[in-house]
Order: sequence, then C-alpha cells, then structure tokens
Amino acid sequence: MYIYNSVKKEKLKFEPLQEGKVKLYVCGPTVYDDAHLGHAKSALVFDLLVRVLRAKGYKVTYARNITDIDDKIVKKAIENGTDIQSITDRYTEAFHAEMDKLGVMRPDLEPKATKNLEAMFGMIQKLIDSGHAYATKDGDVYFDTSSDSEYLSLSKRTQDEDERQNRVESSQLKKNPADFALWKSVKDGSITFKSPFGKGRPGWHLECSAMIEEHLAYKETPYSIDIHGGGADLLFPHHENEAAQTRCATGHNLAKYWIHNGFVNIDGEKMSKSLGNSFFLKDALKEYNGEVLRFYLLGTHYRSNFNFNTQDLEASKKRLEKLYRLKKRLFGLAPNSDATPFTEALLEALSDDLNISKALSLIDAMITQVNETLDTAGKHKQLKKETMANLAFIEEILGFGVQNPFEYFQIGVDAQTKEKINTLIRQRNEAKKAKDFELSDKLREEILSYGVQIMDTPQGTFWEKV
Repeated sequence: MYIYNSVKKEKLKFEPLQEGKVKLYVCGPTVYDDAHLGHAKSALVFDLLVRVLRAKGYKVTYARNITDIDDKIVKKAIENGTDIQSITDRYTEAFHAEMDKLGVMRPDLEPKATKNLEAMFGMIQKLIDSGHAYATKDGDVYFDTSSDSEYLSLSKRTQDEDERQNRVESSQLKKNPADFALWKSVKDGSITFKSPFGKGRPGWHLECSAMIEEHLAYKETPYSIDIHGGGADLLFPHHENEAAQTRCATGHNLAKYWIHNGFVNIDGEKMSKSLGNSFFLKDALKEYNGEVLRFYLLGTHYRSNFNFNTQDLEASKKRLEKLYRLKKRLFGLAPNSDATPFTEALLEALSDDLNISKALSLIDAMITQVNETLDTAGKHKQLKKETMANLAFIEEILGFGVQNPFEYFQIGVDAQTKEKINTLIRQRNEAKKAKDFELSDKLREEILSYGVQIMDTPQGTFWEKV
C-alpha cells in the first residue's frame, strides 16, 4: 500500500504503527448548514480509503468528528430563536441522510465537540502548565506559537504568511500575531459553556486534537494515529494548529501520514459561498441518484481539484450504466467467492495511492471483454461466475453497482408512477397464472404506455425506463 503524504510531499509505503491495525481520523462537518459538494468529495475519498485498507486485511478504526460548537452555529441559533442543539441535530441528521445516499459508510467513531469539553479542558491545562499557552486578562487562552520550534513544519509556511489567521483571530492581547485561540471568552450574553478558564467557547482547532487523544490515540508510539485526513483547505491553519497542540501537550506527533483531498470547482470556478456557487449536495441529489454522484465524484484522483459540471456528470453516468447493463445480463447468478485476476489487479491499482483512473480503466476493459465473450456461442459458466465475483468486489471496494440492476434503470420515475406500474405487473402475473392471456396482453400494453419495457425472468418480472 502506497500513500501520498501531504506533509512530506511524496508517495510513501504505508507502514502502520501497529501491525495489522490502522487508526484514521478525518475532520467532519460543522453542522450549521446543509452539506455541499466539498463535503461530499472529502467523505467519499476517505470512505474509499477505508474500504481499500479493509480489503487489504487491516483492522481499521475510522473516526470522523461532528463540530457542534462554532460561532456560525451560535449565530444561526440566535437568528432562529432556538438552542444550538436544535440546529446541530437538524443538520447532523441531514448530513447522515445525504451521506447514506452516496453510499458513504458511517465511521466507527463520531465524537461531538459538545460531548468532549472535559478532554479539551485537560489539553488546555497541559499546554498552560508546560508554557505553551497563556491566558489573557480578558479570559481568552491562546497557544503560544513562539514556544513551538516546529510550528509551521506541517504546512511549510513562513511567519509572514499568516494574514489569513490574523484576520480571523486579531487581538491586541496576543503575544504573537500567529497565536491562536484555545478558549474564547464570550461576554456578549450569547451561548457559552462553563470551563476552568471562565465562560466561553473552545477554539475550533483544539477540538480535533483533544478528541483524537481521548478516543483514538495510541499511547506508546511516536504518533497518536496512523492517518489524519481532510480537505486541502484544512492544511493551514487547522491541521497546522492541531499538530502543534498535540505535539506540545503530549510529547508525540499527531499523525504519521497526512492525506488531503483537492478542492471542488464548479464549472471551473473554485467553490465558495462568497461567490454564490456553493452547490449544496441536497440540490444535486434532487437531480441525480446518489450512486451516480458517487461514481462521478470519485472519478478524479482524490488529490486533484475536481471540476463539477453537468456535461461530465452525464458522461460519467453513461459509464456507470455499462456496469449495470452487465450486471443485469448476469442477474440471478451466484458469484464465485474466490479472488480473480481482475479483483487482484483492481486492489493493486487502488493500493497505489487510490489510483482511481487505473481502477476505472480495468473495470471498463473487464466489461467490454465479458460482453464480447458472452456474445459468442457457448454457456461460459465459469466466466459468468468470475464476473459476478468481480462485480461483487467492485461493490465492496468502490461502492458501485450496489442496486438491483433493473431498479437502477427506473431512476427518474416518480414513486406514484412506480407503484402504478408495479400494481399492473402484479395484475398481469395473476392473469397469466389464470391463463387469461387476453387480459395479460391488455395489461402489458398499459404498462408499456408509461414509457417502460418489461422483462420476464426466472427471478420474476422486472421493468425499466426506456
């Protein structure tokens, strides 16, 4: 297994901290609004990584947090005249539902900031006691970046590049412009939490470091976890500051490998709410099936920036349909459970830093070869079994082809029409069973009038949109 380490900027052989085990932490959503395509891309990338690691035989513990304390959440709660939990519960539930539609597996651990305040207090106190943090007269607590000789070693930035952070956390009471908040005093009467440092709210960067140490970290290794991941926009300042906190509070580094996925652009323009092109995932899911979006969003290597446009999405959808047409052609056959040359080649491709281009090329070639062989005379019993094994492995490791192939081709038909067609099919089957062929033919014509075709198979009668 080879992984590109964002910090060392090179592809390295993956060697876990403990043999056969992998601990992976990914920065999850801040739940104050609906998920956008950037959230979807990141979630899918790390879903794929987890699937590949498990297929390689590793026992993976995958954690993805929920940020349910944030100034944006507080602002929305005040605007809506409600408490923050009502806001965070609403958007957490929506996030889960949308990830489910994309076929993203739930993480093994999903810690929430509100449930881990004590862990944050403990880390802040350690940093104060060791001279890496200080409290101001206003009740804020800052991390002292000058106390960490390795600060900025993660992002390779220089101190004069800290304008972005300065704009976010400007204070005349900071020792250094780059110092960042561990605890923010709040005196405006808005939502606060009690702490040993006074009423306020935790700094965003603190949350992940504290939860990793609380729920995931190895205690006797030079790193807390094997892999830490997230979007490329998190490398600085978020991951830089996480790494500094953990290093100074625990004496060991946060992660052995850092993985970052690229940005999502929309029609060539970087996705940004300020530009008004932050395409919500819920809007995309109204137009396209979740698996179609999964196939499309995973179709570009995870480190590359992704340009979302409907033309490419439609082309990707047609590519996925080829997989489903083959699955439909072999519907009802039991897969051979043994590995095949194809499954081994596919896993090898994905083991090379998730080489999705090679993986999809292997799938395309397999589909073409199988279809060409099946078009020739012969029963091809062994080929069919191997192909079903290949399709099952694609489902397992990539999450493609998970639906009933006949139902997949019903995408775009509304629920009410589906029920009418299914009712007519049941009536037709009853008429055929009663040998009332005149009624059966009449019902068939009525079914076809909905713009579908029907297929009578040994497994039952199925239909699809023409």
